[in-house]
Amino acid sequence: MRISDRIFGAVVILGSFIYVMAARGIAKPFFADPLGPQAFPIGVGIVAAICGLVMVFSPDEEPDWPEMRSFLSIVGSTILLIAYAYALKPMGFLVPTAIASAVISYQITPAPMRAVIYGLGISVGLFVLFKFALGLSLFAFPHDFFG
Repeated sequence: MRISDRIFGAVVILGSFIYVMAARGIAKPFFADPLGPQAFPIGVGIVAAICGLVMVFSPDEEPDWPEMRSFLSIVGSTILLIAYAYALKPMGFLVPTAIASAVISYQITPAPMRAVIYGLGISVGLFVLFKFALGLSLFAFPHDFFG
């Protein structure tokens, strides 16, 4: 059965239709180019709809889905990254990044000590890169941490 591609193609067509309708509602500024700000999003929506039609009428062979453990791992990682995004502002950069990196590292290779070392290294390394090389305004720890 190739039903999964057809269902996904139908979802893409519906999403692209909603996207194009939303793009048509973009207000035109006083000084706009001849195409206006609606042209690019409408073009993207049309291309997405064409891709959805291809998926509906020419589906691929049924894929080999991963086992349930892999799905649970993906769901857990998604929840972890959402929590990470919410934890950055109140907790600073280093601690949430170290925890998220260590957990994801543990999921890839279940070696606890190695995961902790990787988490700490990734956290400090990314902080140095973002703060000093790219000039981003990151806080290592919460503002209230040092008084």
